[in-house]
Formats: sequence, C-alpha cells, structure tokens
Amino acid sequence: MTAEDSTAGRASGEETDAEVRRCDYCRLPIPGEAVEHDHDGVTYTFCSAACRDAVENGDRVFTQFHGFRRLQTGVSVLDASLPQGIPRNSFIMLTDLAGTRTEALQAELVWRALQRGEPVVYMSFTEPPVSVVQEFVSLSWNVLPSLEAGDLRIIDCFSYRVDDRDRMYDRVNAWNAHLWEVTQDATTTVRDPSDIGQLQNRLDSALERVDGQDQGIVVIDSLTELGSLVQPVQAYNFVKDVRADVCKGRFVPVFAGATVTTDTEQFPHDMGYIVDGIIEMRLNEDIVEGALVKQLRVRKMSGVLTFPEWEVYEFTPGDGIVTFDPVAQMEAAAEDGVQTELPQEGDAPGEE
Repeated sequence: MTAEDSTAGRASGEETDAEVRRCDYCRLPIPGEAVEHDHDGVTYTFCSAACRDAVENGDRVFTQFHGFRRLQTGVSVLDASLPQGIPRNSFIMLTDLAGTRTEALQAELVWRALQRGEPVVYMSFTEPPVSVVQEFVSLSWNVLPSLEAGDLRIIDCFSYRVDDRDRMYDRVNAWNAHLWEVTQDATTTVRDPSDIGQLQNRLDSALERVDGQDQGIVVIDSLTELGSLVQPVQAYNFVKDVRADVCKGRFVPVFAGATVTTDTEQFPHDMGYIVDGIIEMRLNEDIVEGALVKQLRVRKMSGVLTFPEWEVYEFTPGDGIVTFDPVAQMEAAAEDGVQTELPQEGDAPGEE
C-alpha cells in the first residue's frame, strides 16, 4: 500500500489498527464514548463502567486482544486452513474413514500442545494407555517426560475389557512393560465407561489436576466407540455436556474422533449442529489411478475465517502431517524420466 492509499483510507473513515481505541481493561475496541478514569496523573480509557470498576477492584488487566481465546494448533495443514486460529471454547469433531490415520492427527495435536507448554487430557476408548504412547513413539515423539511431569494425563476407557490385568502385564515384553510403568501414575482408569456420569467426573478431575482452565486441550479418540457402549441419547448428552462444561466453561478445546458410516441411525451421524468445528479426513481414489490418497479439510469452524479446501497428506516421523501435490510430483518425475511412487507412511513427500 502506498502513502497515498493509506491517506485515502483514513480520509474515507477507515481506521488503521494503531488508531483503534481499545479498552485499557478488556482490550476490545471502544465503539462509542469512552469511560475515563484518572489514576496517579494518568488517564485510562475503558469501553464501559464495568471494565473501569474491574480495574479498580482487581489486580490485573488483559494484555492481549482475543489472542488468549484462540490457539494455533501447530499442525501445519490445520493452521493454514485456519489463519485466525481455533477459538478455545470449541468442540471439534474429526470425522474419518478407516485408513486415514486419525490417531496420528490426534497424536500430533497432543504433541504440539505439549511443545508449547500446554497440558493435555487424552480420553481413550479404543486403545490401552501403552498403545496410546506407542503412537507417539511411532512418530518419533517422546512423551514420557510429559507423562512423568503430569502434563499429559490419560483417561483409560479401554482396559475394563481386560479381566486379568496382571496376566496381561506378564505377557508384554520389556519395552511395553517399561511404558506400562511410566503411564500408570498418569492414567485414570474408568471401570464402567457406559456410566456417563463416571466419564464426566473422571474428565473433570483430570482437568483439575492439570489446571485446565484457559489452557490445554482434550482429545477423545472415538465418539463412535462411546456410541457403541451407551444409548444414542446418552452419547449425545455426553457431547453436549462436555461442550458446555469443558469448552464453554473452561475455555479448553476438545478434539473428538468419529468414524463415518453409511448407517444414518448410528451415533454420531448428525453432530454438525452440535459441534463448533468439523475436520474431515477421507480417502480419494480419483486423483491417482490405482491409489487411495489421503485428504483432509476443515469443513467448518465457528467464529473464525476458514479455508475449506481438500489437502493431500501423509504422516512422517518427527514432522507429523505433511501435505503435497501427488499429481505435480508425478508429473515432475515423468519430465525427469524418473519412475516414482506416491510417498508411503514414514516417507517425506518429495524425498527419494
């Protein structure tokens, strides 16, 4: 933008970001006449008497404008589709098909949160705690220190299926036995996952232990598995209650997996009106002949700008999810006279 453009913008009534008056308490723009307050020779301006009184009666003010209510996930493909971030009070459903590796995306969401210093609660219906940790290991991410420090807590809704846990422990190899020991103190076992009240209590207790208020995330690996344990109305109520208590009450976002089926009566087949965000994962056989290509898009996210475009992806150890253009990659290889294949799990797209 030129200086003339900038001047014209101001002349037409457009305010630059620096010219926007913001409340000295809540940091929101002041839409009308400001409420002023003098203190020690300094005049402060507020958007309302409530904010002025909050400063007088409190010991702190907000230092950011909305930033503390949104987060960047650290997952490259999601952040590219959500340039304004994700509102912290969101319940987000990850809809998938078998083979799209939702569990790897969930693992990356957890890892990125831990790396930026936020705690995580992971509710697992489909895997025991050791297998949950193994998913991180397969992606070259070491969560053992986070488990030991209490920053990552696992709510085990799977092990109730095992009648003799000591016998299962005796069967595992030395490495899995080590993981078992590390996860024990960080794990809360739900003895009856069909008891919705028990699930909610365990989740609330775990969030209390990690100080989950305006920080951290919750990951639920499978709403579909939850739906197989309880009546549909109970499952829907669980989602609504968690969204109200955790997302809206604590400002902690929830990422919940859900497998898509053709059964229009099976939970969760019509969650779009309940959840705040939907991230879709699918397999596409039309892009490359004879191949199933993984694709992801953010279908919706309430309250922020969203680019709902399908992206081809694969997971690589250490990097997590990586996007690429399979057609362009194959065309470039053909021009060079090199025979190429689409990247497989564990390969970085574009590497030979």
